Amino acid sequence: MTSDLVAHPVLTVQDLTIRFDGTEGPPAVDDISLTVSHGEVLALVGESGSGKTMTARSILGLLPGTARATGDIRLAIGAPGSPLTDNLLSDRVDLRTIRGRGAAMVFQEPQTALNPVRNVGWQLIEVLRAHRKISKSAARARAVELLRLVELTDTERIMASYPHQLSGGQKQRIVIAIALAGDPSLLIADEPTTALDVTVQEEILRLLADLRDRLGTAILLITHNMGVVADLADHVLVLRRGRMVERGEVVELFERPRTMYTRELLAAVPRLPDPAVVAAARPTTEADLDAALRFADVTLSYPGRAGRPAFTALQDVSVTVSRGSVLGVVGESGSGKSTLARTASGTLQPDRGNVIVDNARLTELDRRELRRLRRRIGFVQQDPAATLDPRRTVSDSIAEPFQVHQVGSPKEIRQRSTELLAQVRLPSHFGDRLPGELSGGQRQRVALARALALQPRLLIADEPTSALDVSVQAEVLALFAELQQELGFACLFISHDLAVVDQVSDQIVVLRQGRVVESGPTSQVLTRPNTDYTRRLLDAAPVPDPVAQRIRHSSRR
Repeated sequence: MTSDLVAHPVLTVQDLTIRFDGTEGPPAVDDISLTVSHGEVLALVGESGSGKTMTARSILGLLPGTARATGDIRLAIGAPGSPLTDNLLSDRVDLRTIRGRGAAMVFQEPQTALNPVRNVGWQLIEVLRAHRKISKSAARARAVELLRLVELTDTERIMASYPHQLSGGQKQRIVIAIALAGDPSLLIADEPTTALDVTVQEEILRLLADLRDRLGTAILLITHNMGVVADLADHVLVLRRGRMVERGEVVELFERPRTMYTRELLAAVPRLPDPAVVAAARPTTEADLDAALRFADVTLSYPGRAGRPAFTALQDVSVTVSRGSVLGVVGESGSGKSTLARTASGTLQPDRGNVIVDNARLTELDRRELRRLRRRIGFVQQDPAATLDPRRTVSDSIAEPFQVHQVGSPKEIRQRSTELLAQVRLPSHFGDRLPGELSGGQRQRVALARALALQPRLLIADEPTSALDVSVQAEVLALFAELQQELGFACLFISHDLAVVDQVSDQIVVLRQGRVVESGPTSQVLTRPNTDYTRRLLDAAPVPDPVAQRIRHSSRR
């Protein structure tokens, strides 16, 4: 951030307080003040419910109808030195003139932010013509420029594509391009890298840094990833339960946090192993050779559509998950991680090769035998909010596996559901709640309880902590480790977070374009990788240390 821009604030927020109609207790946002200048990135961090997103949405007037905001929010529209607007919370301000031109938002999930039935070109042109008087041909030319600005080079194909035809990284770049269409002074980025693999995340962070440095764009960054904060932020504001607990320059805050809460947040961040420490440690013991899951030369293809050739998702894959052990699976989007999980559960059938679960070959089982085998497999998916029925109570959700597989009487099922709640460290009265009444971490505990209901011998966990705040993630991972040791189940653990995989897994498999490119003990693969691809994954993972991140950037340049 250049010094001549610091004196020109883009956003000022003074004494912001947000309450919801009909609720008692403290406000959702309580007396928050902040400033963001041209060419600066301010990160808002804190746990779920800390007020990060509510603070950001208040700038654009996107609060729920039951929310009541008081305070003073002002925005500078245009070049450095432009005057601040009137208070955006005042009825005198027409927010339609602010949205897009003054401030624009990059939402957390690009798939839901984009219109699924319109191609990318239509969506970009529509936004451009909404903000300025411009012909359709000129808008199309500007749309192509925006795609190039966010480093998408195959512009004609992208313009004609629908969101589902693009990768997660491409969709996120398009969402950023749409946000930039009105040349906003402030870009609000709400968890812009949460669901992205480390290499794609690195590209998006580099793009945001380029927008800050080259265009002078001010960025309000909302994230629970402290590695992202260390990589991109200039200043940090820590929120807890709607209040500011600490703020400061990023290096100062990471090296010398003043409050216990900030220290706890930083301590909860998983970190990649230090090669020197690992080298000095005792050697890893050999894994149990008795396999809970084994892939033997498995190849699986998806049929092509509209004359396109078939897509090979897995190619000659051979992996083993020993009983009582955890195998971590990492790789970029499209590497075959989720296909591997679905094949292990018998949801997908391989073209050739064998998948053996608990000494049974899945391809040799009929429907009834496969149904019985699935009693021994538990599945924890990425987003519990999407997998738990919002109309059913927690107890009903946990009881569902017993009912599907016709195990136990109603009384026994109720008793077992209560035991499972205790097992995942939730009070028994939570059984009467609906999923919407729980936090993200509590919902993930319920999903884990349901997956363990029938005492599976194999647990498949597909990105189970990617959407959780660091402290909640630490709690869930600690609980997972305790239960795995206590119950002795084997686990196929899929994640794009290498530090999380290091924390929970004994062995690791690295996938690329459906092939296994490296495998071995986790500590060995993550500290002494044999392939350039694995080294690239490790280099792309941001570390929660702003000084180390700056050294990395300098060495790459």
